[in-house]
Amino acid sequence: MPRFARGFDTREAHDHLARRDRRLATWMKRIGPIAPDPRWKKSFDPVDALARAILYQQLSGKAAATIVARVESAIGSDRFHHDTLARCDDATIRACGVSGNKLLALRDLALRESRGEIPDLRRMATMDNEAIIAALTPVRGIGRWTVEMMLMFRLGRPDVLPIDDLGIRKGAQRVDKAEAMLSPKALAERGERWGPYRTYASFHLWRIADFAEQAKTPTKRSQD
Repeated sequence: MPRFARGFDTREAHDHLARRDRRLATWMKRIGPIAPDPRWKKSFDPVDALARAILYQQLSGKAAATIVARVESAIGSDRFHHDTLARCDDATIRACGVSGNKLLALRDLALRESRGEIPDLRRMATMDNEAIIAALTPVRGIGRWTVEMMLMFRLGRPDVLPIDDLGIRKGAQRVDKAEAMLSPKALAERGERWGPYRTYASFHLWRIADFAEQAKTPTKRSQD
């Protein structure tokens, strides 16, 4: 059974993209190389990470962090799992500022974990990207984009292109000097030349989008 490494050679990825796409290469030279993410080598708990992703959805980082801290205090743990979440009833978790939909998502995640349906880090090492997406997206509140962020920022998978991400689409539009953003389908086709390093291309596209809009800080991702 093949095992998938966490992380990839960013220098090799940089050189590959520079050869394959002149327009992107111009921007890459302007922005500079992007170093490997230190999180690629750090252990993490997929269930806990998914729970936090649920809590962070559609909230500012500060607001979400406040709610997360309240839930941690309520359950008496900094680890979100079916056993720790079970320490509090629904009303107590709602009182922490968790919406009804997010509560349902947390309960669904916990139930699926208790059934052994959520792969752990060791098991993920033997699963390809689509298999991980297929295993996690049945969880209420977890869409493909959320799993793609985990694949890129936590698992260090080299060939992920989040075609529904607005920042990625804006970056690609800037690279091509296009009047309108590409559709997700068209972006997928455009990104074929970036394989097998579409993750590294995505990192640059986010920076290009931020650069184009003169953002003061990079766009915060759910896995930050």
